[in-house]
Amino acid sequence: MPVAVKDEVPSSPQVMNAFYRRLFPYRPFFLWLNQDHVPAKLFTHREFAFTLAGDIYIRYNSFHSADDFKKEVLRLNPSRFEIGPQYSARPRDRKTLAAGALQPQRRELVFDIDMTDYDEIRTCCSDKKICRRCWGYIAAAVKVLDHTLRETFGFRHLLWVYSGRRGIHCWISDAAALDLNDDQRKSLVTFLEVVKGSSQQAKKVNVRGGRDDAELHPVLKESLDVLKPEFVRVCLRDQDCFRTERQWEALLSLLPQDREVSSALRSQWQSQPDLSSEERWLALVGAVGELKKNGKIALFHKYEKAMEDVILQYTYPRIDAEVSKHRNHLLKSPFVVHPGTGRVCVPVNPALAEEFDPETVPTVGELLHELNGIPAESEEAKGRKMEDYEHTALKPYVDMFEKHVAAVLRDARMSRKSVIKEESTEF
Repeated sequence: MPVAVKDEVPSSPQVMNAFYRRLFPYRPFFLWLNQDHVPAKLFTHREFAFTLAGDIYIRYNSFHSADDFKKEVLRLNPSRFEIGPQYSARPRDRKTLAAGALQPQRRELVFDIDMTDYDEIRTCCSDKKICRRCWGYIAAAVKVLDHTLRETFGFRHLLWVYSGRRGIHCWISDAAALDLNDDQRKSLVTFLEVVKGSSQQAKKVNVRGGRDDAELHPVLKESLDVLKPEFVRVCLRDQDCFRTERQWEALLSLLPQDREVSSALRSQWQSQPDLSSEERWLALVGAVGELKKNGKIALFHKYEKAMEDVILQYTYPRIDAEVSKHRNHLLKSPFVVHPGTGRVCVPVNPALAEEFDPETVPTVGELLHELNGIPAESEEAKGRKMEDYEHTALKPYVDMFEKHVAAVLRDARMSRKSVIKEESTEF
């Protein structure tokens, strides 16, 4: 039956009910969390939190199976829902347990990057707004964080998901990630958290020891190499971060304060207000290069390190550390609808993050409109029953998700076989 979607607000009960009935990918969603075809504790002991109409929030839901979960979603018709950890018992039974008996045990390692943390350095949007231009900051963050998590920590199963408005989430499903306790997560996040401090704090990168003169950690040095071209592309050319006096004064405040370079640049830039950010940066590079030519090596190295820290401060991922540190932290599920924008929280290919445009992500209204246009007997449907989402712009995102899930299942199956083999050889 066609669904009337015109003039409906994104999170209206009618729209959400149609979305959950016809478009939400329940089966791959279950397999992703459960990592097996048969319900296991990763799903049955998992917490789900639902937000209902009127901002009613229901925590500690858990389900026996994918069908059980689907029935409850259709019954409650939430505007959104969040995913928590696997607990020591079923969260739904918590009132029957002894005090303190319900403890988080396993949970994907998750990361949250929000565009509002870049408000002080982006020039095209602010607050809740986002466009393809300022998405460049998110793309740079995804590029370097994905690289570090894979190459330094050895994680393989990273799912990047657009948050529906102005950010991105990362879910890591490797067994090694699931088994991290809170202290281990905190240590890992502390290592990855480079940009720290409020908007009132000028220098937010302090990674060179107490005297602020040590070399970068090899992992950070590698990240810097990845970010240098992103700094030119996003900050200098697109965002033009140092165009105004306020902006280039912010840059100078991060550099050594001396007359030969900083004071000279300030005078030059004040007399040439129309210089672009790239021209100002090149002037800085040239002035610092002169220090080396003139044998002022110590000051040259101070500027060199300060400029590296500037690149990190403007392009390194600004992660919400608290989201990642604790297993019991709830995070919005993939494929839910953002109640404000109506956009679906879809997966993002990290290799193509730069090409991703948040403004082209399908809205629930657009998807339901596509469903209304399906012929009674579609040519493609002859031969097999197609899922409704396959007729919509949601299909490539579900396909990407299913490919990710297949890899997670394959590794989980191999791990279980390895455990069985080891147990069979014990005497």
